[in-house]
Amino acid sequence: MDLLQQLQNRRSVRTYTAAPVPEAHLQAILQAGLLSASGRARRPWEFILVTEKDMLQELTRCREGAANMLAGASAAVVVVADPDLTDVWTEDCSIAMANMHLMADSLGVGSCWIQGRLRKAADGSSTEDFLRGLLHFPEHFRLEAILSLGMPETHPEPHTLDSLPYEKIHRETW
Repeated sequence: MDLLQQLQNRRSVRTYTAAPVPEAHLQAILQAGLLSASGRARRPWEFILVTEKDMLQELTRCREGAANMLAGASAAVVVVADPDLTDVWTEDCSIAMANMHLMADSLGVGSCWIQGRLRKAADGSSTEDFLRGLLHFPEHFRLEAILSLGMPETHPEPHTLDSLPYEKIHRETW
């Protein structure tokens, strides 16, 4: 499959079977994150892999109604960063998230991006503070997002090239 086809196929998957994600797949997904480009090669991101079912259930409360898929997931990757390393940590984390999302899909693993930065938990605290309390990442680290992972119950149809919003492309000037 070429890269354009892979991009067309990559879709958010929120429902998973009970089958575990193979360890080799988890390793490849994390490697894709570690291979991500980052400004001045600072690599400000750190990844917290969660596979324990009780903890995945607890993670569902990190967002108001937006993280329920974690209850059925086999794993989650919480992406945090050290903002002291670079002022573009959010962009660097987003690149890592996108690479892991694409790698998961290429391996037949379903995934969904759960935004964490600037979001609220079900208890009214920030998603970042809620997750810090559960996962114990350092106080100065900042949360970007969570990637849920599981073997897909179903996979949405790929995007088609003719459905793309080509009107958003401007050449030379607006």
